[in-house]
Amino acid sequence: MRWIVFLARKLARLIVLLAAVSVIAFTLVSLSPIDPIDAYIGADMLSIGLEQRAQIAARWGLDQPAPVRFLNWLEQLAQGNLGFSRVYNQPVSQAIGYRFATSLALMGVAWTVSGLLGFMLGVVAGAAEGSWFDQAIRLYAYTLASTPLFWMGLLLLTVFAVWLKMAPFCCAAPVGMLPEDVTLWQRLQHLALPAATLSIIGIANMALHTRQKMLDVMHSDYVLMARAMGESPWGVIRQHALRNVALPAVTLQFASLGELFGGAVLAEQVFSYPGLGQATILAGLQGDVPLLLGIVLFSTVFVFSGNTLADLIYQIVDPRIRLAEG
Repeated sequence: MRWIVFLARKLARLIVLLAAVSVIAFTLVSLSPIDPIDAYIGADMLSIGLEQRAQIAARWGLDQPAPVRFLNWLEQLAQGNLGFSRVYNQPVSQAIGYRFATSLALMGVAWTVSGLLGFMLGVVAGAAEGSWFDQAIRLYAYTLASTPLFWMGLLLLTVFAVWLKMAPFCCAAPVGMLPEDVTLWQRLQHLALPAATLSIIGIANMALHTRQKMLDVMHSDYVLMARAMGESPWGVIRQHALRNVALPAVTLQFASLGELFGGAVLAEQVFSYPGLGQATILAGLQGDVPLLLGIVLFSTVFVFSGNTLADLIYQIVDPRIRLAEG
């Protein structure tokens, strides 16, 4: 019963959140200075007459007021239909599904690498406070935590793709090859630089946060008591520090999903990586309202699911949370 109540509350919050996000996103898109008809026509804007513009507007439902278009979109959404994308000329669900599969590999690798390495570096730096290793980690973290992600991407692209020629310039696969002909090694080669760009920045944030929590634990009374009783440094870390540091790290790692998604948008633009981030940029520039709203809803569910999963992991890592909720 406790789990049913927990999931019911989460579901209710998600529904309210999606409703608010839908209204705000549609309002902002409607107030955008970009004319979706002009964006759809493109370079042939001057050769299109008023009658043809009216036909295009009627074809995509752009001749109706914004509230009517929003209600029509809600009606389609209630039927499980996210609409049709003008940019990709296919249903929004298909456009999102195909490109999210590409972005998932990028975000998954970056999220895992940044979380594990950042956590380990933070634990070591906090346990060895004041050492040269601690100073080196802090220098690395403070420098890269304030580094713009797109600048880091351009730097890696210049060094490894232009100067050293060790990595491809762009895309998720060699240009001109059919998807079924692309090997796993080729996909990993094209994934390396975008994933490294996201990971380097993510490692810095996780290392700084974990180091500070580690210092709080190492200076606590129960750790001092354990040291006074002859506990070894590794025993103190393993028995007393790791579990207390793990909870804040889990919180930060799952809370970073939204930041990770935003970073993927920039990384995919720098490396021309055909994922969901690049689709977001195209949808905004082309005024593709159904695709943009679909991506907003999808990213909201994605981030909310990560936070919910973090709440579930809390209860596994720390039994005190289960007892408190019980």
